[in-house]
Amino acid sequence: MSLPPFTFAEIEERLDDIFIELSEDIIQQFCQYDIETQDTLLSLIEKVNTTSSGLAYQLGQRLPKAWELMDLETIELWLEQAIDAFDSKGLYLAVEKLNELESVAKLAEQKLTGISFDEVSGVLEHFITGLNGRRLALDTHKDSHTDTETIYLPSMINRFADKEDNFVLYKCICVHLWAQCWFGSWNIEIETALQDYDNPDHALQWFHLLEALRLDACIERELPGIHREMIRLCQQNAQAPLRDYHNKHTQILLDKNSNASDSLNILKQVYQTPLPEQQLFIGIMKPDIVKQVRDIRIAKEKDLFRQVIAHLMEEKTGKKAKDLDEDERRAIDAIEVPDPDMPNGMTFKLELDGDPIQPPDGVESLIDSILQDLSIIPDDYLVAAGDGGYKLTGNEEKEVSKDVWGGTYHEEGASLHKEWDFRRQRYKKNWCAVRELDITTGSEKFVNDTFKKYNGQIKSLRRTFEILRGEDKTLKKQPYGDDIDVDALVEAFADVKSGHEMSQNIFTKMHKEERNIAVIFMVDMSGSTKGWINDAERESLVLLSEALETLGDRYAIYGFTGNTRKRCEVYRIKRFDDEYDATCKGRISNIKPQDYTRLGVFIRHFTELFNEVEAKTKILITLSDGKPEDYDGYRGEYGIEDTRMALLEARQNGV
Repeated sequence: MSLPPFTFAEIEERLDDIFIELSEDIIQQFCQYDIETQDTLLSLIEKVNTTSSGLAYQLGQRLPKAWELMDLETIELWLEQAIDAFDSKGLYLAVEKLNELESVAKLAEQKLTGISFDEVSGVLEHFITGLNGRRLALDTHKDSHTDTETIYLPSMINRFADKEDNFVLYKCICVHLWAQCWFGSWNIEIETALQDYDNPDHALQWFHLLEALRLDACIERELPGIHREMIRLCQQNAQAPLRDYHNKHTQILLDKNSNASDSLNILKQVYQTPLPEQQLFIGIMKPDIVKQVRDIRIAKEKDLFRQVIAHLMEEKTGKKAKDLDEDERRAIDAIEVPDPDMPNGMTFKLELDGDPIQPPDGVESLIDSILQDLSIIPDDYLVAAGDGGYKLTGNEEKEVSKDVWGGTYHEEGASLHKEWDFRRQRYKKNWCAVRELDITTGSEKFVNDTFKKYNGQIKSLRRTFEILRGEDKTLKKQPYGDDIDVDALVEAFADVKSGHEMSQNIFTKMHKEERNIAVIFMVDMSGSTKGWINDAERESLVLLSEALETLGDRYAIYGFTGNTRKRCEVYRIKRFDDEYDATCKGRISNIKPQDYTRLGVFIRHFTELFNEVEAKTKILITLSDGKPEDYDGYRGEYGIEDTRMALLEARQNGV
């Protein structure tokens, strides 16, 4: 005879054992199942709780509905996807995966072969990198779109029964969103252009379709293979390909010299007509988001380009940038030259006194990015940066004194470090400028919330670290001490009997073995840590600081970020002599993502900081989410080799 189901109290008690508290309504639903089902579902919650109590709670809230819609095998698959999302991207995206239970159930019911973003992201990243233009990141979002720096794709595509077709659809979406960036869809102020229409949203949808027609023609010329795949998928989906939408109004969009302004002009003629059905792979347009990202990038790239001009003039004249006169600041010209690889068939080369100039490493990509946004290099970009040349605007504004940044391209007030160039097999001396800045202190709320959230783990960490404390050790054969060393006394007595002088070292003494450790935590504050990674870094610092306070070890915390070799920034969060007090906790709370990750220079800088500390053991711990990368071409093998060399140097210095 089968056992009766668990009662409400028994279910509640079992959940209490793993510190999960579900709502009464959910527990009542669990009570309706037989004991085997109850045990299966509760075991799933217990299993997930070993990964995250927060995720286990979210699962418990959704399990009754999941049990209605899916079989156990599908539930386990759905759960594995959520755990994978938690491991790679944190709780927020894991919960998004759990919220997809209806679509997962539908997928299982229809027996479609879907494909997830995680399965194809690596291949797609290589694919997009191989296309022209600014390097674009990939991420997930419910709406396919781009902000001109990142392409956002669905977390899963299951439109077709064949897995390979779903993968091709991912590629087609990527290509259309890349084409928006490369062929200039965003080179006009779309929001401003559409504000005179009585229904701007309808106008935006029409403009998007017209641009999709223009970009489709561009893709057919540039990437005929992927264009054929687009046509095939449309036909397979019983949908007309984009080229079939052309009429007498849109013929101009087939011309290779057409641009986004042509789409705006045609919009006036078609605005009143109904919209055709939405295409498979064109996504949507979000001009408000693009404007924010684009405005920041344009301001940043203008400043970087003016720094390049200043650097070139410094090398030419032997003067500091602040000492250049007005003619010298404007001595470099940008000359238009044919380039079939660029969207408009032209690029620009730099000249000084009629002679071509070879720009520094990485500047070609900067020029390409400027041309991608503006199609030209404006005259005000060709003025060498001088005093006050570095100005941040909008969301980029940082609390930096003008004295530190005066002169933009200067090294005053900075620590200069070498950088390893593996291609030349030699160091670039005084190549990177590092400035130490004070991070502003914020509210202690984040630290206090973390303390409450992980109170149990903190106690466990403290107990673990207490074991590592210096312990009392008995020293034998001492000339004085706390007790008689019996073994030494017997030896001394034997010596006397043998006619030798009696040893005085016949005591034992207790001695505390002192730990002699210094630790620096270097915390990645690059833009890629935005979101849950930043939270994880800060939570880690809180837990580790609490544990190290128990040991009494010396430790320091520094954040690092930067933008090119001339602007490497170290943020002082806690120096070795600082107390772990309210100010320090406020600084930890205020750690925010900023720019790029030039790892080698920061490893060298912290190695130098260790030289000022007397410690038997020196430990450098990096909290980071990615590989070395900076705006000026510091990436790939170059960045990895410089980082490797910096680590070898640190080891040689005893770190």
